[in-house]
Amino acid sequence: MDQHAAPFLVPIFLGLGAFLMIYGLRYMENKENMAMIEKGMEPKRRRRQANPSQTLKNGLLFIGAGLGLFIAILVTNSFHLQDSTSTGLFFALIAIFGGLGMVAAYMYERKNPPDVQD
Repeated sequence: MDQHAAPFLVPIFLGLGAFLMIYGLRYMENKENMAMIEKGMEPKRRRRQANPSQTLKNGLLFIGAGLGLFIAILVTNSFHLQDSTSTGLFFALIAIFGGLGMVAAYMYERKNPPDVQD
């Protein structure tokens, strides 16, 4: 295969794979519901409720990881680091700042516990 065609094929196969996975999951869920109806059972309705606590954690994690990536790019460009050093720096700073984001979410939740509704 031509090496120049590979970058064009990867997004196509990723998109096709994602579509087929979602289609397969929905198909199996529908098949399960139809089997439950045939047996006289009530199919369960799955309602996803927004969880502000999880949203906060994810948001702060991604903000921290993005900040770590940004700082790693700034350090790499300003100090003209070699590729082997900069790779470790990228992973380290992303992990450190992502962890700091998770700690910030924990500290916020500890001060402001979520309301429990039953």
